[in-house]
Amino acid sequence: QVQLVESGGGLAQPGGSLRLSCTISPVTLDYYAIGWFRRAPGKAREGISCISRSDGATYYADSVKGRFTISRDNAKNTVYLKINSLKPEDTGVYYCAADRDGDPLITSKPMFEEWYHTWGQGTQVTVSS
Repeated sequence: QVQLVESGGGLAQPGGSLRLSCTISPVTLDYYAIGWFRRAPGKAREGISCISRSDGATYYADSVKGRFTISRDNAKNTVYLKINSLKPEDTGVYYCAADRDGDPLITSKPMFEEWYHTWGQGTQVTVSS
């Protein structure tokens, strides 16, 4: 059974940085597109970024563009989400999710949750001084 495990969350100060990790097992990451989602307190879950399984193409929601960077290391079966210039509104639970059946980035809605069939448990990010 495919599993995703997120890590790297925690308490950080505004203006700081965090790097979240999403590790897939016991399969090879090569065949999966990965998306990152977050749920801020009191808000619906939001799709924020994804990375293609094939050419490494990326997508960012407008709310995070310029501050978030998604990348993948297939040798480590891990996708990363680097968050710079942290803001209090970045607080929330961050989830990664996997899509093996297609490439979300060729669609008009790359963060459509139904593309992603396997989800991690999430990692908490709290941005506060």
